[in-house]
Amino acid sequence: MTEVLRRGRASLAFAFLVQGVTFALLVTRIPAIQDRYAISDGLLPVFLAAVPILAGVGSVCTEQLVKKVPPSAVLRWSQPAVLLALLGVGAGDALWQVAVALGGFGLAVGALDASMNMLGVSLQRAYGRSIMLGFHAAYSLGGIVGASLAWAGAHWDLSLFVSYLPVVAVLLPAALVVSRWYVDAAKAEVGGAGDGGGAVVFKVLLPLCLVMTFAYIGDSTVSNWSAKYLQDVLGSSEEVSTVPYNVYMVMTLVGRGLGDLGVRRFGAVAVVRAGSVVAALGFAVVAVAPGAWIGIAGFTVLGLGLCVIVPQTFAAAGRLFSGASDAAVARLNIFNYVGFLIGSPLVGGLGDAWNYRGAMLVPMVLVLLTLLYARSFAPGPGGYGDGHERPRTADVGRGSNGL
Repeated sequence: MTEVLRRGRASLAFAFLVQGVTFALLVTRIPAIQDRYAISDGLLPVFLAAVPILAGVGSVCTEQLVKKVPPSAVLRWSQPAVLLALLGVGAGDALWQVAVALGGFGLAVGALDASMNMLGVSLQRAYGRSIMLGFHAAYSLGGIVGASLAWAGAHWDLSLFVSYLPVVAVLLPAALVVSRWYVDAAKAEVGGAGDGGGAVVFKVLLPLCLVMTFAYIGDSTVSNWSAKYLQDVLGSSEEVSTVPYNVYMVMTLVGRGLGDLGVRRFGAVAVVRAGSVVAALGFAVVAVAPGAWIGIAGFTVLGLGLCVIVPQTFAAAGRLFSGASDAAVARLNIFNYVGFLIGSPLVGGLGDAWNYRGAMLVPMVLVLLTLLYARSFAPGPGGYGDGHERPRTADVGRGSNGL
């Protein structure tokens, strides 16, 4: 059983990494996509909003789908679908073609995100200790790789199709091969209880939904507005304005790579509280920064704090509804996209109507509100996540670096 879990953990980490690469290749080439299909500035927000909306639909559908098939099956086929949709974005030449490709991408990515985190939650339960942050660290690493590949494609003036084809050609068969070792809840749980029984009470889940929304409002603020903020408000060059998102992603990798150790030592509640305070401090530094490099320092601090919240939110949902964790994760995952949809227009609208320094204080306050809901991250009867993790026969890799 321990070898099964180790393989399941490694294969799921690879799925997170592939998704990080894929998503970064899409979002970092949005200007090129707009140019290729002659999408007007007025129509572009419609296309961009459609992806998270359809991803929410995909997540809702996954909640129903996993009642009939295991999450591993959803992940096994949704990841290739996302990769093929990415290739489709680069292959077309008509507006309807990119609309279909982005629509397929959105639906598939909702199923992918939900099923990945379902498997992560069930594996963490089997291990009896925090490993969820490690999976999201793999996603961050994939994002850095994907952004670097996108930069190379833009630097050498490669077409979208030429940029995407070799990545898809390598990652798609690799993802299919690795999917053989995914581990579902019934296999992960000692005794094989699985994920049956129980029901999700939305009133109980709501605090975690709010935290997820706040976290993604903060994340979308960085991804959508950091470059503009540095260039227009802090007077940086266009080249320097690309730095904040890169350092933000690097710090999410560092924070998530170390975060599981923090949860094991201090507990999930303490880690989430610390992350919220550090993220708010980062936003505050950005808001008052006198120049570009202080602003970059603020985004660096922000990444280190914000990165721990989302993985722990999924883990907390799994603990709260251990008998219905798949449904809880699927519903919680919707608020990932809600935060993404709210964040960009919220900061942009406030920046235009007021000023961008003031606009940065809004996600700061929202992230601080996480402190009000920190007790929702307290461990349940299982005990993992509170610094006193239970011994389990399935708890493998203790004392090793592992994944």
